[in-house]
Amino acid sequence: MRAFLALEDGFVLEGRSFTGRGESGGEVIFNTGMTGYQEVLTDPSYAGQMVCMTYPLIGNYGVTAEDMESGKVHVEAFIVKECCKTPSNWRAKMSLPDYLAQHGVMGIEGIDTRALTRHLRINGAMRGIISTETDDREELVRRARALPTMEGQNLVTRVAPGAPYRWDGTRPQPVQLAADGAYAWPGPGPRLVVYDYGIKWNILRLLTDQGFDLLVVPPSFTAMQVAASGAEAVFLSNGPGDPATLADEVREIRVMTERMPVAGICLGHQLLGHALGGTTHKLKFGHHGCNHPVKDLVTGHIEISSQNHGFCVDIESVPDVEITHVNLNDGTLEGFAHKTKPILAVQHHPEASPGPTDSRYFFARFRGMVREVVGR
Repeated sequence: MRAFLALEDGFVLEGRSFTGRGESGGEVIFNTGMTGYQEVLTDPSYAGQMVCMTYPLIGNYGVTAEDMESGKVHVEAFIVKECCKTPSNWRAKMSLPDYLAQHGVMGIEGIDTRALTRHLRINGAMRGIISTETDDREELVRRARALPTMEGQNLVTRVAPGAPYRWDGTRPQPVQLAADGAYAWPGPGPRLVVYDYGIKWNILRLLTDQGFDLLVVPPSFTAMQVAASGAEAVFLSNGPGDPATLADEVREIRVMTERMPVAGICLGHQLLGHALGGTTHKLKFGHHGCNHPVKDLVTGHIEISSQNHGFCVDIESVPDVEITHVNLNDGTLEGFAHKTKPILAVQHHPEASPGPTDSRYFFARFRGMVREVVGR
């Protein structure tokens, strides 16, 4: 079915829908991963974005429940050069077109993804519309320009949970706190409150593997509630949108950094930057893929990392921290630690596996920091 992609600057490409009729809009970005498309689709950090995959063939190994990073598809639309409709993989339970259609998400192919990627690299990520409903290109461009920009958008409210839950190893399970806010921690490990701003499930798996006893909470959970729960440390997850819009969350994080160990990944890294007095800025086209080289300044090692972010912490604006990681492609900040407080964070995704385990030590580093503070 004929479909058009129109960007706000007037750039228009024609392709075909492989999920039926429809229309969608959002910020158009590109992802350089050769594999991992199901993790991309189910990563809540992609809310509000239409993702173009630079690898030319997508869908060849199908879809399986074990590779999901959340309970649903979060991208606004999926753009590929060629979609494989008949996957060849013994693990596959569904084809990519059927999976997207099941979740009501548009997928288009036949687009010149190299031209689109080059255009976005030169001009930056921008708003776009995909439609099978009209071939009026000028109208589609006008509608793309009417969409909200990513700067100034709080998208966490679209993906975050409404209540606390526990992680059973495969799925979230609801929990009930006592009337005074206390939580009956079921395990012997350090008691960790995990803020879910749009968390990827593998983060929860790896925190559990480190021996933490987890209570996962929504963004509205206050520092006072954290204290009442009996928590000994806090972890801030990834998530979508502009971190500068989360002023209430930053205020609560600032209080927690004075009381206990805190770590963050991606959006959590950015929110910690704000809580410590810093600022963030929008990157031209962001970092999205699973082949970004990062240098760990603590060890000198180079790791191949998974990344998905459109904003960056201005490290010069954050007092009393030291840089721990840098991006070797463009020199941007990838991690920091506080000089005197038990606080550390990384911008990339150590729970992902392009290396395949290059960055996973971050969880052990956080576990060691917590052990030094709480004694276990």
